[in-house]
Amino acid sequence: MPDSGDVHAVKASQRGDAQVRVYAVQPRQGATPDEIVTGFLEAMTSDDANFATARSYLSAEASEQWRPQESTTVLTAAPDPGAPVLGTGNDPGMTYPLYGRQIAGVDAQHAYQPVPPTDYQRTIHLSRQGGEDGEWRIDSLPPGLLLGASDFERNYVSVNKYYFASGRDVVVADPVYIRQRQDPVTRQDPVTQAVAALLAGPTGWLEPVVESRFPGGTALKKGVKTLDLDDRNVLKVPLNERAVGVSRTQCTKMAAQILFTLRDMSSARVEQVELIGDGTQLCVLSSGQAKQYAPDHVVGSPEHQYFVDEHDRLALLESRAEDETAEPRNVPGPFGDGRLPMSSVAVSRDERTGAAVSKDAASLYVTSVVTGSELRGEILRSQGPTREERLSAPSWDGRGDLWVADRDPADPSLVRVPQGTGTPQDVRIVPGLDGARIEALRVSADGVRMALLLTQDGKTTLKIGRVEHRGPSDDPTVTIADLRPAAPQLEAVTAVSWAGPSRLVVVGKESGGVQQVRYIQTDGSTAANAILPGLNQVRAVAASDDETMPLVAYSEEDGIVRLPAGANWQTLVKEGSAPVYPG
Repeated sequence: MPDSGDVHAVKASQRGDAQVRVYAVQPRQGATPDEIVTGFLEAMTSDDANFATARSYLSAEASEQWRPQESTTVLTAAPDPGAPVLGTGNDPGMTYPLYGRQIAGVDAQHAYQPVPPTDYQRTIHLSRQGGEDGEWRIDSLPPGLLLGASDFERNYVSVNKYYFASGRDVVVADPVYIRQRQDPVTRQDPVTQAVAALLAGPTGWLEPVVESRFPGGTALKKGVKTLDLDDRNVLKVPLNERAVGVSRTQCTKMAAQILFTLRDMSSARVEQVELIGDGTQLCVLSSGQAKQYAPDHVVGSPEHQYFVDEHDRLALLESRAEDETAEPRNVPGPFGDGRLPMSSVAVSRDERTGAAVSKDAASLYVTSVVTGSELRGEILRSQGPTREERLSAPSWDGRGDLWVADRDPADPSLVRVPQGTGTPQDVRIVPGLDGARIEALRVSADGVRMALLLTQDGKTTLKIGRVEHRGPSDDPTVTIADLRPAAPQLEAVTAVSWAGPSRLVVVGKESGGVQQVRYIQTDGSTAANAILPGLNQVRAVAASDDETMPLVAYSEEDGIVRLPAGANWQTLVKEGSAPVYPG
């Protein structure tokens, strides 16, 4: 340690090590108002029990009213106190302005909500407690926690809760943020926090399209703070009386929700979940048995990567081929033999059917990609005046339906083709797009979320919407509801693909920045190891729902390239475009 030199103040949010822990310090006797404000802001970044140290900077009444667990405001850096303003007249206290740039908030359901970087300004008021010679304490403050981004990342971790898609036995990820270590208020460890958050129900945005198999009011047994794996990697979860009496089928689905929620969390992998109610075993489910509820349980990992070759035909490569020099081959039938020159393509998740948009982007066709067949008539035709104002690249959802956007300025529409062969249906977006145009779309494997690239006023942004099905299953009314920004920090987004249950890979750039390929969470937060190795002039990107599969992209400089784990981009095909995985 240095034993000489000047002392420099360092803001809390400049700490970059996620393993660093902050131990808050109680205010000293006779602390100045400046010390009280800076000490409280620092104490909010700690995780001592019930924020006891942070509360020691508050008056008794303010401490009683403060609810740090109800919301968190995330700023780019630690809040910056301004010069204090002395009270006048009946106010002998002092008011400190707090400045910053807000980038997100976290609500009481642990849901992360990004916002475009916005100036933040609130105030903290102090007064002397117990008369003119009393200690300075904070008696008025902003609600919840106020943290810089690095402090937030150090204290919180993103976790996917899982619920079932409405009316279907397919799980859907619902990302939330929980404390990395013991929660200051509940004193629960991270695994217990995740299970408790799951039992509390889905976040408000996802709730209209998912269901929990836990009976209403189900919670952990009172007093449970820790859930530990035994030596066989079995997790026993004691539940309250509301879980008692459920059927075996329902119980196994309850256990599946817990297994999916915890599968990426524990250092020791959870192999089996045992639910306990009133001291009695309710059911047991292994990780292998839970796979039947995964969105891709029918088709498994993709066998191929697809792209449009230099002759505008559909070609494929083996997904896991170790030989990077392996030659691509064309699919059988009209998509691969040149009868239909194409500009973009989508392959169904079972890799049996393809959907292609013609070279001029005016027509949509569907046919088999595993057998030779005749080219059937067009499914859809756009009347847009230019190629850029006609059909977007198509996308298959987990239900087997096909989606495409018609970008015709005179008659823009979002179209769903049931099972890829049914009558095309226009799908409403609620609320409307207010003049924005759909440039591209990608539907999640579970079929309940859609990523949309929207262009307006020369800017292309990324938004996520819910896919809502209402009415009879054979003829539902389908809408896209409640669009929310997924990457507000990016002002220009070029391409997007799903890259897992709650993760997207995006090509875009920030204001004044350069193009990047990066991962983001569907809630708009930044994923771990978000920014990927640089690649120039990227026009398309494709990722698999199986996160072990390599990323594929189209670069105008390098052609079709692939990014294996732990390596840099590798050229697969010099001439080609529009790479896709099934979906």
